Amino acid sequence: MLSTPERNQEPVWLVIIRLLRWHKPEGRLILMIPALWAVVLAAAGQPPLPLVGVIVLGTLATSAAGCVVNDLWDKDIDPEVERTRDRPLASRALSIKVGIAVAIIALGCAAMLAFYLNPLSFWLSVAAVPVIILYPGAKRVFPVPQLVLSIAWGFAVLISWSAVTGSISQPTWLLWGATVLWTLGFDTVYAMSDREDDQRIGINSSALFFGNYAPDAIGIFLAGTILLLGWLGIVIHIHLAFWMTLALATIGWIWQYWRLKQKDLPNAAYAQMFRQNVWIGFILLVGMIVGLI
Repeated sequence: MLSTPERNQEPVWLVIIRLLRWHKPEGRLILMIPALWAVVLAAAGQPPLPLVGVIVLGTLATSAAGCVVNDLWDKDIDPEVERTRDRPLASRALSIKVGIAVAIIALGCAAMLAFYLNPLSFWLSVAAVPVIILYPGAKRVFPVPQLVLSIAWGFAVLISWSAVTGSISQPTWLLWGATVLWTLGFDTVYAMSDREDDQRIGINSSALFFGNYAPDAIGIFLAGTILLLGWLGIVIHIHLAFWMTLALATIGWIWQYWRLKQKDLPNAAYAQMFRQNVWIGFILLVGMIVGLI
């Protein structure tokens, strides 16, 4: 109904790639970043390469499963939103049965990788699953669903850190807090492009909850991210390179806050700022690695 003839001729494997959002890597990378932060910091800059591989593959599998679960929840809502109406389940390019099968396969892959981890990390992986599955439902009942997503993102830190050390300590929680606040910031930015559609169909978002104060809320979240990352750097005695990249990240976030305060910002600007956060995250990762060598 909403599919174009050209889209109907698209090979099924390409449609499944779109379902998994692998054609939009920034969303996959931005989950991988805090997991890599955690494994690098927990291992003092020298994490075991096999573990890094498991974490990279695990975040890909988990984010893929999350995308499919989200689209299954939203299959009747996505057609009403400009940004999401062409998603495979919304456009009926794939059936619900195929979507469920793909979600099960992705979760199965994540589960197999989790068996490589120690018991604490394994059970944290299990605990993350309900949060991932319930997040799309939170948009219907909870005024700030991005907080639920942020907690899901925070599991990437807890799982990866404990995979190295077998425990969770003060630095773990500092990085967890920074990740939660960072996710609240960049996902509220992302939600700002959907405000009109979300309000029309009755879906909650942090962008709607904070209303005209959304840019200020984002600024507070990002400021909290900076403070917690700085506190973490002091606690683990990280060297100059990290502080240089944290300064660069701070400049980038201040610039984003300034842009968000501008009136009549085009919707494309929000997606652009979301992608910029991927680069900021990787710049911080480089600073962490070099700062611990």
